[in-house]
Amino acid sequence: MKQTPKWKFSVMVWIAIYPAITLLTYLISDKINNLPLPIKTLIMMGILVPLMIFVSLPILRKISGNWLNK
Repeated sequence: MKQTPKWKFSVMVWIAIYPAITLLTYLISDKINNLPLPIKTLIMMGILVPLMIFVSLPILRKISGNWLNK
């Protein structure tokens, strides 16, 4: 199996992460605003990492499969 070029995988990750971070910040920023920064980051990462690994990246991999492997 041919390995995906790193720049293509970086683009795919960026496409997945940017809207997820933007939406999550919009949805929960008021609720976690008073927490210390390390706790805010921990909460955000606790939501975003599983979302990326189990939802966003598999969907994007299916959508862009041919492009990724060229």
